[in-house]
Amino acid sequence: MASRGADETKKLKENIEEQLNRLLTQLKDLEEFKDEDPEEYESMRADTISQLKEFQVTLQKMAQGNMTLVDTIGGVQLAIQAAVSSAFKTPEVIKLFAKQDNNSLRQHLVNLQTQQKLGKISRSAATQQAIEILTALKKLGDTLSPVEEDFLVENRTEAMKDFEKVSSDMGQAAKTKILSSAANENRKVQN
Repeated sequence: MASRGADETKKLKENIEEQLNRLLTQLKDLEEFKDEDPEEYESMRADTISQLKEFQVTLQKMAQGNMTLVDTIGGVQLAIQAAVSSAFKTPEVIKLFAKQDNNSLRQHLVNLQTQQKLGKISRSAATQQAIEILTALKKLGDTLSPVEEDFLVENRTEAMKDFEKVSSDMGQAAKTKILSSAANENRKVQN
């Protein structure tokens, strides 16, 4: 019996995730070598951002034509918007955001706090990453504690505010599906 597109959809999702992972790995690699040749770093980063923008346009076209991919594509689009808007600077956070992995984002936040206490990461770097993680969790429908909400309000950057505005301009149907998917993942984890 024919798969009625299920196999093709699965393969397409895998290809989308592979492409996103490749671009995010490229960004991460660039970050590691940015001090060695700042001019080349800026050029290569601009090229990678351009590729992310092209990828986002392709995903938008796909989302308009195939509703079975809206959940996956919508989540990936949010992650790309985060990377392109410069609101998110941490490739690992962008990757977890794209995978809609709330538990790993929470664990990354705990690890970040530990690294800061041990002096392995500066306070400003820890604050920046914590803002990214909390914003990602919020966009994925995770409930933030009052302390986390206050932290976000006090430390949110202009780039993060711009990202929230851009991501809120997405179609309501896509946002609803993304939040629904995140809620389903939370239920699976709790069961």
